[in-house]
Amino acid sequence: MIHNKHNLLLFEEETERLLFRKVKPTDFEAWLEFCREKDALKYIFSQADQLLPPEEKCHKWFDRVQNRYENQLGGMNALIEKSTGKLVGQTGLLIQTIDGVEELEIGYSLLAAHRGKGFAIEAAQKCKQVAIERQAADSLISVIIPENVTSIAVAEKNGMKLDKITKQNEDVVGIWRIGI
Repeated sequence: MIHNKHNLLLFEEETERLLFRKVKPTDFEAWLEFCREKDALKYIFSQADQLLPPEEKCHKWFDRVQNRYENQLGGMNALIEKSTGKLVGQTGLLIQTIDGVEELEIGYSLLAAHRGKGFAIEAAQKCKQVAIERQAADSLISVIIPENVTSIAVAEKNGMKLDKITKQNEDVVGIWRIGI
């Protein structure tokens, strides 16, 4: 159960290596690189959306982020590497409806050049910490397609366990969960 829908954004939070801030229109060009990756979006976009050109995918991504901000559905935060000032990815607490139940998800996506450096787990652990501090929900989930072994590893390092397999849109997904 979600307790606090009004305080889910991590703007101005930080970790040892990362700053969290609002996703801005000026992030579009950097994020377009992510949308050009063949395999990155197969874990996020529906099969139909995957057929769109990269620019349309990126616009769709930014529209979703803005919609979440405007409708208090949580949202992705831009992750900025402190040492370089560069955008490395996006992460956040997202309200999702899974099997008819509102859940609070930790979502994370990194640009290819910044994967394998521990940024995803650092960001996911910060999301969990903030959700606990703000008493946002009874549990947190991550929705992960079973083939996405990298995201599964991040969820497990964040203390999550596979709760169930279900369908979201057209995809079979695993729901990884941790009680808070």
